[in-house]
Amino acid sequence: MRVGAYTDKGKVRQVNEDSYYIPGDMDNDIRLFVVADGMGGHNAGDIASKVATEVVTKYILHNFGDCDKDKDNLLSLLKEGIILANQSIYEKSMTDPQVKGMGTTLVVVLIYTGRLYIAHVGDSRVYIIRKAGIFQLTRDHSFVEELVESGQITREQAASHPQKNIITRALGSEGQVDIDVCVRRFYKNDTVILCTDGLTNLISNQEISQKAQTIESPQQLAEQLVGMANEAGGIDNITVVVVRN
Repeated sequence: MRVGAYTDKGKVRQVNEDSYYIPGDMDNDIRLFVVADGMGGHNAGDIASKVATEVVTKYILHNFGDCDKDKDNLLSLLKEGIILANQSIYEKSMTDPQVKGMGTTLVVVLIYTGRLYIAHVGDSRVYIIRKAGIFQLTRDHSFVEELVESGQITREQAASHPQKNIITRALGSEGQVDIDVCVRRFYKNDTVILCTDGLTNLISNQEISQKAQTIESPQQLAEQLVGMANEAGGIDNITVVVVRN
């Protein structure tokens, strides 16, 4: 398994409010990957994403050894970590006026025994790329996604909708949070991409897939995808994590 990661503040934002985590030792049994996109630039979105990443990572790594390794327990482990992260951000937001209203998206991927255990909140995404194409494994928690699913607009219209940045779920916005989870197989030669919307608002799924087919190195792929988003305007922070089996 090979990993690459890259983050950039883009060409417009003054601060990078994204955070991510990748393991330093790929020989361990637990391979955990996290990406977060803080919101509320003047309300410390960078703090929210950092807290979320640190809390969820620490909780999962600390409790993984004592957790039964079946599907339900592993997904519960991810959800418990996210719930704790949400509480940490929410309480800080409620007690510190300088960061009131801060929040963050979060995607967490745990790779264990050939499976991807995924949990997420918000519109940061997880993709898997294989010979059959590119597949989005997460569902955006966003206003525009709800319009698409209800048939009010098309997927093509969603790409340029003026309210596409409005998310319907985030860590820290309320005392409780709804978390989506799923499990997928992780086959040889599969590529998994975790990313913030700074990438996906500017680069299409097809462009991501095509670039992944032409670049072997996960680190180079992450850097080039971020570069493509910057070339397309760089209107937001951009973070990409690439995992290749």
